[in-house]
Amino acid sequence: MAQKIYTKTGDEGKTSLIGGTKVLKSNSRIEAYGTIDELNSHIGLCLDHLKISNIENALSEIQDRLFTIGSALACDPEKETKLLIPDLKESDVFLLENKIDFMNQTLAEMKSFILPGGNIAISQLHIARCVCRRAERCVVGLQETGLTIEPLIIKYLNRLSDYLFVLARFIALQLKVEEIPWKPRL
Repeated sequence: MAQKIYTKTGDEGKTSLIGGTKVLKSNSRIEAYGTIDELNSHIGLCLDHLKISNIENALSEIQDRLFTIGSALACDPEKETKLLIPDLKESDVFLLENKIDFMNQTLAEMKSFILPGGNIAISQLHIARCVCRRAERCVVGLQETGLTIEPLIIKYLNRLSDYLFVLARFIALQLKVEEIPWKPRL
């Protein structure tokens, strides 16, 4: 028999961090790793729309890193956990930077802001980028309240949002979808 998915422990608005500490579900730490989870789901949807092997591999790797970040954020920093949580590495940031630099070589110079749209995959990448920026804001907010946050998490999220923006432009080029420049009303 499969294990029950519901525990009923959250019925009163509380949940446990890794380490056992109970916190309200509105806790900023829960908000941060919940936003990381939401971002991971959006990346999964991007994967469903983009069946290009080198992009698929990169997005799958990003999903793994997001689970690493979510796990780190879900840990109670005051308690020792028995779980082995993988670390984020500086090389993860460098990988994103290398991919951005590679894609940028083929992209036209931006002469205006670009509106999301033109193709469902492109739009979904922009949604993922926006959720990534929100996740970054949540994590910075945790840090501002005095919680210890690995600085590499913020750096990775910052670079990931850049990557998703450049990837949206790169996919537009690959699919021959014209970018939509923002033409401000004057």
